[in-house]
Amino acid sequence: MRLIRFAARDGEPRVGILSHIGDGGADTVTVLEAAGSLGELLALPLAEIRRTCASPAGETVPVAEVRLLAPADGRMEVWAAGVTYERSRTARMAESEQSADIYDRVYAAERPELFFKSAAWRVSGPGEPVSVRADSGIDVPEPELAVVLNADGAVAGYTICNDMSSRSIEGHNPLYLPQAKTYAGSCAVGPWIAPAWELPDPYALTIELTISRDGGTAWAGTATTATLHRKIDELAGWLFRENEFPAGVILSTGTSLVPELPFSLRAGDEVRITISGIGGALVNPVVQGKAALQEARAAEHR
Repeated sequence: MRLIRFAARDGEPRVGILSHIGDGGADTVTVLEAAGSLGELLALPLAEIRRTCASPAGETVPVAEVRLLAPADGRMEVWAAGVTYERSRTARMAESEQSADIYDRVYAAERPELFFKSAAWRVSGPGEPVSVRADSGIDVPEPELAVVLNADGAVAGYTICNDMSSRSIEGHNPLYLPQAKTYAGSCAVGPWIAPAWELPDPYALTIELTISRDGGTAWAGTATTATLHRKIDELAGWLFRENEFPAGVILSTGTSLVPELPFSLRAGDEVRITISGIGGALVNPVVQGKAALQEARAAEHR
């Protein structure tokens, strides 16, 4: 089963359980009546979240009649960890115009790099556009395993995050990290949440990234979470150390797939990310700049 946020024919966002029906049957979605939002569900203790998901007891909707939305809502936030893989450390050092050793030091430090990525209302879902900044020269997607944590900081599930990043802005000065990482169209999450109790080993997952351009493949790569430098519980512990998330939080754990310089995304590209164990794919078209993002979002709702 998968925990999803979706819109049905009336367009109203709902939370539900996506169940696979074997022997050629169609997948179905059961509305989770006990929780009006994901944030409401993640406010519960982990054992109660599991019981609620096991017995959704709501209306059943054919999967063909729903549109998947980003699995984040209300007061939820998305945070991210940086320099958690060897590849990320190497890439950050290569792009830095000054103080390249800062990435080497944070990789080895006790305290991890954690930064705010997005409020729930700004997160792009499956099929929705992501953006590269109009004032940036080199921009890339960063495919990452994301951990869904409840209000107590317990791991409730896993999903996929595309941590869109400006390499040129961060590379110019590490203090520009918020501008390189947090802007309109910089974060996509989905397509759903795999419950933690159905994914026992998050350190044995294959991550695949494909960037399509003009009908072909512009860049593709594969990595594994086995090389994650920091443990998930460690990252979650640091995030909750002096912070609180009453509606839960999504914590993206960093990337080990970074296209080589000087590769950059372009408007019209398509980013596709899959992670084994989660299933499905997070697919997003790419636009450039805030105006183009607003236009693309408006077109989706016409």
